[in-house]
Amino acid sequence: MAPIRLGVVGCARILPAHLRGMAAAQAVGLDPFRITALCARRVADALAFRSPADGVPPRPPASANENDPLGAPHRYVSDLQTAVPAVFDDWHAMLDADLVDAVLILAPVSLHHQIAVAALDAGKHVLIEKPLAITVRAGRAIAAAAGRRGLVAGVAENVRYASRTRAQWQAIDAGLIGRPQLWLSGGIGGEWAPDRVVADTPWRHRKLDAGGGPAIDHGVHLMHQLRYLMGPVRQVGALTAMLEPYRVGRSGRVANEVEDIYSAQLLFESGAIGTVFSGWAGRGAGTSLDASPSIYGSSGCIKADRLIPDGGAPVQVESVLGESGPGDSAAFFPHGIRDSFALELLDFATAISTGNPMETSADEAVLDLAMAYSILESAWAGAPVQVDDVLSGAVAGYQAEIDRSYGLQVPNPRVLDP
Repeated sequence: MAPIRLGVVGCARILPAHLRGMAAAQAVGLDPFRITALCARRVADALAFRSPADGVPPRPPASANENDPLGAPHRYVSDLQTAVPAVFDDWHAMLDADLVDAVLILAPVSLHHQIAVAALDAGKHVLIEKPLAITVRAGRAIAAAAGRRGLVAGVAENVRYASRTRAQWQAIDAGLIGRPQLWLSGGIGGEWAPDRVVADTPWRHRKLDAGGGPAIDHGVHLMHQLRYLMGPVRQVGALTAMLEPYRVGRSGRVANEVEDIYSAQLLFESGAIGTVFSGWAGRGAGTSLDASPSIYGSSGCIKADRLIPDGGAPVQVESVLGESGPGDSAAFFPHGIRDSFALELLDFATAISTGNPMETSADEAVLDLAMAYSILESAWAGAPVQVDDVLSGAVAGYQAEIDRSYGLQVPNPRVLDP
């Protein structure tokens, strides 16, 4: 099979993680993509990733933690291939040049639906960095365009492909903790404290550019994980706050327009309940349950990497992979690959070649977005909301301003009074 010609739109902090994923796939002989175009608002940003011969110094990682995707070391396209990609500063021009079969969209979220719909209408498959879109309505526009053209549209939701997530799913599916009853997770401060990583991306603090704060940016990761492991959520009741009105980063002082902390109570369709909280506020020491959610069931629990059966000895949850239930370690991790970015890219390539949807399809990502926006819609309305109402657009009070600004207003939404 000829390599899939891939265009990358957005050459910034998350691109090294994707390039590292491609390198991990190549290391075991899997090389489905050839990057034929790099597009960034500034040509220098694209050249910084093309080759050291272009003479543009690389940007340092945003995070000091290499296990965080934003901490992936800089890498060049020339490390992966000999073919030299074209460089663009306009994604319309890139699409018009017809150099690509698929587009990896790493631009700010406000551009996701605009680039994705245009690419799909031009006959290109799309893989979009999370969150899928600026609002639920915008996400549905992407899914509709993909369906209309019969093309693949997916979201780069790497948490789905992570070893621990796969193991947690298999343990729950095999009944090793009984019927799931309770989810508890959250994180405040630490590396995500007010003036650290997120302070250096001013757009993340503007409602019309980002949609929301951590409820959207981090929230879609969590909501996908929740749905995958615990099943659909019926109702969300939430509180949000803006504790820090300003951020101070490399670009100076930035006014904040979105929540920087939330706390939400969830009711699952199964009858299970959940408590989640997260924030970019919190000075001093951080508090983190994000990497170690507690999932309680009727006969045991999972705490991060430990499976603790009722009355039994704890075991590493990843030890159940391939041993319990229908999960197959070889299917989850082809050729032994464990890099979650490599796995999502291989899923994208497989979907293109087979016509089957990705595990993290645009349709799935719209559900994640509806759950995440349920947090903000509930806080805006001062009342619990039904996720199905947020999904349909019947409840869109918080999002109405954003939808109007992008020409995406839902006809006659049932906007709850705050």
